[in-house]
Amino acid sequence: MKPEKETITLMQTNTLLSVVMPIALGIIMLGLGLSLKTEDFKRVVDYPKDVLTGLFCQMLLLPAFCFLVATGFGLSPELAVGLMLLSASPGGPVANLYSHLSEGDVALNITLTAVNSILTLFTLPLIVNLSIGYFMQSGEVVPLQFSEVSKVFAIVLVPVTIGMMIKARWSAISKKLDKTVKIISAVFLALVIIAVVVKEKEHMADYFRQVGIAALFFNVLSMTAGFYIPRLFKLGKKQAIAIGMEIGIHNGALAIFIATNVLHKTAIGIPAAIYSLIMFFTAAAFGILVNIRKN
Repeated sequence: MKPEKETITLMQTNTLLSVVMPIALGIIMLGLGLSLKTEDFKRVVDYPKDVLTGLFCQMLLLPAFCFLVATGFGLSPELAVGLMLLSASPGGPVANLYSHLSEGDVALNITLTAVNSILTLFTLPLIVNLSIGYFMQSGEVVPLQFSEVSKVFAIVLVPVTIGMMIKARWSAISKKLDKTVKIISAVFLALVIIAVVVKEKEHMADYFRQVGIAALFFNVLSMTAGFYIPRLFKLGKKQAIAIGMEIGIHNGALAIFIATNVLHKTAIGIPAAIYSLIMFFTAAAFGILVNIRKN
């Protein structure tokens, strides 16, 4: 490819990541809002054990597992921070879909996603900044500032709120929009992943070799722990499936957005891009395996 064409392609990719990425994230979160009701937040009080077990797995165990995977596989600093960023990101609408297909407690998924979307406003910068301090040398990446995180979650929470308002006031319209928004969300997520791959195409083979197996291992470990730990706490199978899906399927779009538009390091978004491709297949396999036995 000629230098001029390479420059044009890079500029187009940068535009896609900086302009289209916020739109993509907004549409994905609008879709989430269309599936939420205020009652979903009340489950924290009505079913505290289910919700607290899910939060324990996602907020505490998941980052700990991710740290062990990142260090155990000897990931490069940028990829290690990227995987930790992904572990700190909440679940999303895809987790709800897979939970439904696998006969999980979708209401629990929706509640966990709703609560996590708020809690990660505080936990995500903490985990990411600790990761940057541990894995990266001083000055390589500027730590996340609360003001920047607030802007990110404005992009996240405003569309969610709008979606919830549409669902509450115009239920029929929300049902019609729901399917369309999900399709558009999937298209935009695919475009974002493609943009990250194109921008880092010269290093993608190395990145995939370095983080591909680690991402797969982390994904399988997350879903397995997410299923069996709730069972140890005597939760029902439907709730265990829901938690397994919730902590195994992450909001990759959010992680990529923070990596590219806040931390300004596309390479940090690579683990999220690779993980987002892997999780569709592993989640399907997980759903089949946990339903082989009906008890």
